[in-house]
Amino acid sequence: TPYVRVNPEKIKGIVLTNKYDSSPGFKKPDDASFKIANHLLDFILDEVEHGRIPKTLLPFQSGVGNVANAVLACIAQDNRFKSIEMYTEVIQDSIFDLIDSDKLRFASTTALTFSSEGQKRFHRDLYELKSKFILRSMEISNNPEVIRRIGLIIMNTALEADIYGNINSTHVLGSSMMNGIGGSGNFTRNAYISIFMTPSLAKDGKISSFVPMVSHVDHNEHSVQIMVNEQGLADLRAKAPKQRAELIIEKCVHPIYKDLLRDYFRHPWQTGSMHPDHRAKKEATSKDTEKAAQKLDQTAAPKK
Repeated sequence: TPYVRVNPEKIKGIVLTNKYDSSPGFKKPDDASFKIANHLLDFILDEVEHGRIPKTLLPFQSGVGNVANAVLACIAQDNRFKSIEMYTEVIQDSIFDLIDSDKLRFASTTALTFSSEGQKRFHRDLYELKSKFILRSMEISNNPEVIRRIGLIIMNTALEADIYGNINSTHVLGSSMMNGIGGSGNFTRNAYISIFMTPSLAKDGKISSFVPMVSHVDHNEHSVQIMVNEQGLADLRAKAPKQRAELIIEKCVHPIYKDLLRDYFRHPWQTGSMHPDHRAKKEATSKDTEKAAQKLDQTAAPKK
């Protein structure tokens, strides 16, 4: 129906207003966002080439945020993509880029999160847009059986990720709430391909978005298949924990933090212990061994 059915007995009042929803809007896609998008789109086209995704593609689900919004905007500009469908919980401004490029076949959503400019356009072009949108209740849009049956390519944003593929998407430093988990859990655990995106650095480079272990887990490594950022893309499917760690460090961690995470990863695997005393003994032993070897070389060297 072109309207929402409501039991009249539940209506206490109707408020008419011209005030728009409050929305902070979205940043224009920056260089990092374009690189994330290019890595991701190359991956999707490679999956098509190898027959793992049909040539007509699969419906996309996209989370909320600047990075996810930028990726869809990049799809609109990429001539390799002719048309797509959306089956998601929230639609953002990038949907207009897809409409303007004539690449959106259809979009199913539960909520509209537009900037002030996006809200003005939506209301202005409402009757034209009706042929491109359907609003569904969350009980349908986020239903695990429906998501699994359709087969979705899901793209969500992480606050931080660890080297084993666990994702924190809600808590800053494990304690302060940034946002709720929303429907990302419903989509991630039932996706055909689950993808998480995040820039490699946060706080102007002071913090790595990739850490030894996340401070809070919203999505564990069993549900996360692809990690991507401006550095590269890590395909974690069918990988053991050690392989995932090596791949994420190699493909996704910013160069200034690679050595720190390599050191964290290699030490427990080499020694079986993370205890600082054990490490100190190991380093001391290594130095003693090196000195002994040098002495042996000097002794064995022919006298002049």
